[in-house]
Amino acid sequence: MVQRGLNWAATTLVGVFGFVWIGVVVFATVDAPTWARVGQASFGACLIGWALYKAAQLLRRTEPRFVPRHRRVRA
Repeated sequence: MVQRGLNWAATTLVGVFGFVWIGVVVFATVDAPTWARVGQASFGACLIGWALYKAAQLLRRTEPRFVPRHRRVRA
């Protein structure tokens, strides 16, 4: 249970960091060349995308489905 909470905390931290990264690149680095700003913004978008991907994985069902131990053998 603690591990799942830490997974959510790490995923949220990466997503927020990506969002802040894009904000800093767009608003604070005015003197940087355009290609550098685009590259940094794409890095922030990758961080946000990774966080969304991991959040979707965490929301999926984690326990395996029921598989019967003995199956009927047909002859």
